[in-house]
Amino acid sequence: MSTTIKLYGTPLSGHCHRIELALSLLGLPYETMPVDMRAGAHRKPEFLALNPFGQVPVIDDAGTVIADSNAILAYLGAKYDDGTLMPRDPVEAAGVQRWFSVAAGEIKYGPGAARLARVFGAPIDHAAAAAIATQILSLLDTHLADRDYLAAGRLTFADVAIYSYVAHAPEGDIDLAPYAHVRRWLARLEAHPRFVPFPAAADILG
Repeated sequence: MSTTIKLYGTPLSGHCHRIELALSLLGLPYETMPVDMRAGAHRKPEFLALNPFGQVPVIDDAGTVIADSNAILAYLGAKYDDGTLMPRDPVEAAGVQRWFSVAAGEIKYGPGAARLARVFGAPIDHAAAAAIATQILSLLDTHLADRDYLAAGRLTFADVAIYSYVAHAPEGDIDLAPYAHVRRWLARLEAHPRFVPFPAAADILG
């Protein structure tokens, strides 16, 4: 690949971390383009020209602009993967898409929302988010009891889509101690030679 993909985002976003991790797993060169959300950079005309929804992440791949983390994963998989991380087999592909939906649903509104409430003081019902988090983490733990990865029997973008907000659930006061299979799965991903860490919010916010 001769060009460098531009990744617009913030290190505090698990959605952005998904894409950084995916780019690293694919071995693609990329440049991070910081978007200062606290200063309202995502509402400025130059960013809205990239994504009218005013959300990160966004990538610019030699002029092809894609927004939304799951859409970006689908794009990167279709263009740059050999079918390993983003399966071509219909059944395996459906399995990955299923977890994309979980990432946009229970993960976002469970551990993701709980983290928003605790770290950023977002006006979110933490108790409701914690209840969703407990439910999805219990399901994940059961699912991972007899498998190493979420889909296709190997590392795929399903794992990438789910990892970030699960790994950082404790930042939202969600305890991972009861979920031994989830914790082993997190450790397995973190041991990958191309793994990219998701920094702790405290390390950035101080």
